[in-house]
Amino acid sequence: MVNNRQKQWKTAVNKLLRNKLAVLCFAVLIVEILLVLLAGVIAPYQPEAVDASIKLAPGFWAQWSKDPIEAAKYVPGHLFGTDHLGRDVLSRLLYGGRISLAVGFCSTAMGLFFGVILGMLAGYYPKLDNIIMRFMDLLFTFPGTLLAMLIMAMLGASTFNAMLAISIWSIPSFARMIRGRVLQIKQEDYIMAVKSLGASDFRIIFGHILQNALPLIIVIATMRMASSLISISTLSYLGMGVPAPAPEWGSMIANGKNYMWQRPSLIVIPGIAVIITVICFNILGDKLRDILDPSLKD
Repeated sequence: MVNNRQKQWKTAVNKLLRNKLAVLCFAVLIVEILLVLLAGVIAPYQPEAVDASIKLAPGFWAQWSKDPIEAAKYVPGHLFGTDHLGRDVLSRLLYGGRISLAVGFCSTAMGLFFGVILGMLAGYYPKLDNIIMRFMDLLFTFPGTLLAMLIMAMLGASTFNAMLAISIWSIPSFARMIRGRVLQIKQEDYIMAVKSLGASDFRIIFGHILQNALPLIIVIATMRMASSLISISTLSYLGMGVPAPAPEWGSMIANGKNYMWQRPSLIVIPGIAVIITVICFNILGDKLRDILDPSLKD
């Protein structure tokens, strides 16, 4: 059985590598993660360093401007220009990406952990099913972003509270999908056979059911990353996420909106970073679903 599982994973990896779009998205995400992890080495300036003498300086593209005044405003070394306080946009973009991805990963992991536990308990134990799923339905009555905003309003704005709010919002959807998969798996013949041999519930749940639900967990975690990034950007844009002056892509867009006509790059650059990251996670998750979801296999 172990050899069959290894063979299945090897086949899935080969299918993924043959999909050029999935490989491209995966490569973009890897490069992006490396860039933000090495922000302390790559970033030319500290993200919170202020220099009012060069505020709202344009990026490198100003060198080719037909307007000599605009071209003269470019400050060498600030490739993406500076914001309204004279802070380097490239440095804030790299450090902001570190915060955005860290919050996205941690909130997804926290939501996944509790969602998987609750979903497996609800799917395996009928007596717990109604209690757990009614609580999940209660959380589902709140729109995701609204629920996160409500939690942030009660706890206050901080990076940890933002992760906590997004993870709580993620738990119901994780739990519901895992519960449905567990209900299918526990009806399989090999689960019945393991039960007849006297295996404990703990071994059945975590030794057999969890392993067979792993493909679904990988898929929903990948796609949830995109939602988590949008959520933290939205909260920070509204002033309820990562507190200033720490850089974050959503807060960079919020700070740049007042200067969008004067320096549109202040919202375009972090906006493009959010869009590219979200699209790559969505596409990668969609391709993983096609490969790993048993109901969609050829």
